[in-house]
Amino acid sequence: MAMPLRQSIRVGTYLLEQKLRKREKFPLIVELEPLYACNLACEGCGKIQHPAGVLKQRMPVAQAVGAVLESGAPMVSIAGGEPLMHPQIHEIVRQLVARRKYVFLCTNALLLRKKIEKFTPSPYFAFAVHIDGLRERHDESVAKEGVFDEAVAAIKEAKRRGFRVTTNSTFFNTDTPQTVIEVLNYLNDDLQVDEMMISPAYAYEKAPDQEHFLGVEQTRELFKKAFAGGNRRRWRLNHSPLFLDFLEGKADFPCTAWAIPNYSLFGWQRPCYLMSDGYVPTYRELVNDTDWSKYGRGKDPRCANCMAHCGYEPTAVLATMGSLKESLRAARETVAGNRDASS
Repeated sequence: MAMPLRQSIRVGTYLLEQKLRKREKFPLIVELEPLYACNLACEGCGKIQHPAGVLKQRMPVAQAVGAVLESGAPMVSIAGGEPLMHPQIHEIVRQLVARRKYVFLCTNALLLRKKIEKFTPSPYFAFAVHIDGLRERHDESVAKEGVFDEAVAAIKEAKRRGFRVTTNSTFFNTDTPQTVIEVLNYLNDDLQVDEMMISPAYAYEKAPDQEHFLGVEQTRELFKKAFAGGNRRRWRLNHSPLFLDFLEGKADFPCTAWAIPNYSLFGWQRPCYLMSDGYVPTYRELVNDTDWSKYGRGKDPRCANCMAHCGYEPTAVLATMGSLKESLRAARETVAGNRDASS
């Protein structure tokens, strides 16, 4: 695990505070969507199938920042759509960073080099570039040639300017252990990004492509083989050890979607970033008025094949905090990851 030590301490302190206050449900990271518009039309995306009027909307800065502050979460992932299309995205980032929130701006990077002057490097900020494979595979997944090359150029430029750069890679049933290994080796060794996040694709109901989402057993087999031979320990993966255990079938957890809530143009999305069963105006209403017992694998058919980080990473983090053995394991991997990153 390659999370910076400062961030690890901040998140650990936050979790301890929630435990001391005996809070059962609280946010770990907010998925903030200040717009739905995008400059790509990926086949596996279920976020851009909104009416034209909705796609033209942009969330005001005060509303975006206010929602994050209301939740109290220490981290924010800004997604969309493509957030760099928001004319005030840099101001949203600036205000959140000023409040010492850890901000990850998720982007396909097509606009990154054009907009990078609007941002300032900070230990509280990182660009999170979406990379779903090497050149041919990535361009196929986003349905546009040249996107991979532009993303790579943008990553190099951002790193040259002193920004933290992370990546997010989604894998489908068209992937093999070798394609997973190839892209993560490239990101880890060639591009030398700071951290990498991985996830099996979720079967968005509105996604144009419904044939290539992974099932649970397919996911476990894929990552078990990809992680073999020391790869898992060597890669700078931005996940808890227990979540990686979960991906390869060594552990199983219930879903805790309330810990990574989604706030969008419509409000707080129930129950999670991936499913839409209505919206509420406040995070407290989301937590208190949602029947969480209805969701998760074995409870809702839409959750049957979900192993996405937004539902299961927080469960793994909470399980880590509740075990001295797992806490020490995570601490060792954090220290080792930071040592490798600085060498």
